[in-house]
Amino acid sequence: MNNSNEITLLERYQRLLEISQDLASTLDLNTLLDRIGNAAADLCNAEAASILLYDENKQLLTFVSATNLDEPLMRGLLVPVDSSIAGWIVLNRQPIIITEAQKDPRHFGSIGKTVNVTTTSLLGVPLIAKDKVIGALEAINKRSGAFTGEDQEVLMALSAHAAVAIENTRLFQQSDLIAEMVHELRTPLASLNTAAHLLSRNDVPSEQRQRVTEVICSETNRLSQLASAFLDLARLESGRAQFHAEVFDARLMLEECVGIMRSKATESKLTLNIFIPDQLPPLRADRDKIKQVILNLLSNAIKYNRPSGNITLGAHATRDELIVALNDTGPGISKPDQERVFEKFYRVRSAENMAPGSGLGLAITKRIVEAHGGRIEMESEVGVGSTFTVFLPLKSSVSE
Repeated sequence: MNNSNEITLLERYQRLLEISQDLASTLDLNTLLDRIGNAAADLCNAEAASILLYDENKQLLTFVSATNLDEPLMRGLLVPVDSSIAGWIVLNRQPIIITEAQKDPRHFGSIGKTVNVTTTSLLGVPLIAKDKVIGALEAINKRSGAFTGEDQEVLMALSAHAAVAIENTRLFQQSDLIAEMVHELRTPLASLNTAAHLLSRNDVPSEQRQRVTEVICSETNRLSQLASAFLDLARLESGRAQFHAEVFDARLMLEECVGIMRSKATESKLTLNIFIPDQLPPLRADRDKIKQVILNLLSNAIKYNRPSGNITLGAHATRDELIVALNDTGPGISKPDQERVFEKFYRVRSAENMAPGSGLGLAITKRIVEAHGGRIEMESEVGVGSTFTVFLPLKSSVSE
């Protein structure tokens, strides 16, 4: 090896040291995955890099990140373990260099077709933390020449740091989520415990027994909703949420959501208005998850509104986006609360006594919208009401 190559390798390891310090300070999983992918492409002089995470218990390999990925919904795509290069890397716990990926029988081409990227050459290494394989890291398409043993050596070193950082981030998020979950479960469990005690007494009047039974039904339903919300958030935060895109009529989906929620609005003596043009361009996205977003926002507008108030749902499209706005005449949200309203488990103090809630609905809503490459914004004035506006790219998609 000549001196020039030695300096190049030294520089790469110096860069790796800087990257490792950066990874250790990152506790948001999606940000961490993006940084690992960018580092892999940079260190190996590759056109792109991708990360797939492995669930050994379920035998699932999930595509979670890629540097050239402008299709956000690709996160969560399942890749076959027994018929993919990443699967081979995971099962054999070994790195691999492939010079002609298209001719390799293990090559899983669906991802490349979806993002319009052809994989020619590939360098892949396992992600191993505490002797456990948690995924695969791949550098794709060497910019000049072929991937070398030095590329493999550097990528293996990066993967060692990356695997530890991923596991630490997962543990941090999991412990945070579990701690909050336990806290949130205490109240309904305490109510159920009290109700059970009352029902066990023979001197409780039948009328009071009926009220206690209603409490049990209410708190059981609350526990079920909490459990569903926790699972949704855990999947979204871990990158394991699966998205299934399709082309659909956005107007029909919005009208469907209004139809579902109209009876609840009527029960609360609220007027629900809808202003949607006859023609909206088709939206390509995960229909069920976008429906979940709209239902979450409508539910909040109903729960946190003034008596005889109004709710207005409007939508229009630009060349590139579908824009959905939901306005309510509720108590409004103060400036300090506005800064935290999308945080998980956070509840607006002025609205806590208006309706029960987990503080997860808006956090889940924001993550779903962002997973589609969109954004959600809020405007609110205390005593007047709030408007939540969702911006969705019309072509946010995965393979159908």
